[in-house]
Amino acid sequence: MAKTALVVGASGIVGSATAALLVEQGWSVQGLARRPVEQAGVTPIVADLTDAAGSAAALEGVTPDAVFITTWLRQDSEAENIRVNSAMVRNLLDGLRPGVAPRHVALVTGLKHYLGPFEAYGKGTLPQTPFREEQGRLDIENFYYAQEDEVFAAAGRDGFGWSVHRPHTVIGKAVGNAMNMGTTLAVYATLCRETGRPFCFPGSAAQWNGLTDMTDAGLLAEHLLWAATTPAARNEAFNVVNGDVFRWSWMWGRIAAAFGIEAAPFDGTVRPLEQQMANDAPIWRELALREGLAEPDLARLASPWHTDADLGRPIEVVTDMSKSRRLGFTGYRATDDAFLTLFDRLRADRLIP
Repeated sequence: MAKTALVVGASGIVGSATAALLVEQGWSVQGLARRPVEQAGVTPIVADLTDAAGSAAALEGVTPDAVFITTWLRQDSEAENIRVNSAMVRNLLDGLRPGVAPRHVALVTGLKHYLGPFEAYGKGTLPQTPFREEQGRLDIENFYYAQEDEVFAAAGRDGFGWSVHRPHTVIGKAVGNAMNMGTTLAVYATLCRETGRPFCFPGSAAQWNGLTDMTDAGLLAEHLLWAATTPAARNEAFNVVNGDVFRWSWMWGRIAAAFGIEAAPFDGTVRPLEQQMANDAPIWRELALREGLAEPDLARLASPWHTDADLGRPIEVVTDMSKSRRLGFTGYRATDDAFLTLFDRLRADRLIP
């Protein structure tokens, strides 16, 4: 079994959860990030993967058995997303070549594999739900596909095995993360309680009434470790979700109750969080100073644009996990428990009051 790991994007939601699990399981872990944070048992590597020469220098002498790619950089267009994020994967895997090739490389992407990139998210002709791995790629440019192609090319060249992991929206803790629904909703609920504003569902009737699922960061970490150490999972792509389904019409009340507020009735009107929270930065800063919170910058905690994209979709989104189940992965999380556990952690870390 592999015992040395390189976690790329170790300061993010997925990367930090993966690094923590690997350390717990006795792995020697190196965590690569542009701005590493202190993590117990993780040796930091500072690198900007958009810089090929700098990446190669930072990776000199790094010879992991397994590599977990959990990072990306958001750009202004899908063409730029493709150019930048494919180069990051390429620079990483090229930088590791002078040493011993890893046995396994895992790439985390997501359901935009089926829903399309941000510029065409949830539009056009989409595969039927539940999404299944064999449904393949959409006929549209997508940086997830470009990342996959870089992994496939390097695997063919260097001989390592690979896995691709496609979570739905991830619930977990990180500060400064570009896509963070759990913390965004916690901050929004806190602001509603602080200001007396109604706790309004920001999304579409399709999301309010339809079935959906999500992915806990800890469960995704378990799935990454499972694929890296399971021969039958070699060179396969997998969906990965918690294993339950829910409707936001039920979950919204559960989240409201966790903050001691009432969920406002939903009348079918889309009320994007980007609009609702547009002027909340000064309110949050004042609240944070008063309550002694660790992060007074609202922009480092909340990502309203991403939550709006997910909750505003006009279609039901449910994900099939049969492929992993057939190969022996049995991990499960109740999504409401995942939210409540996150809220408790955010309170303990003084990120929300």
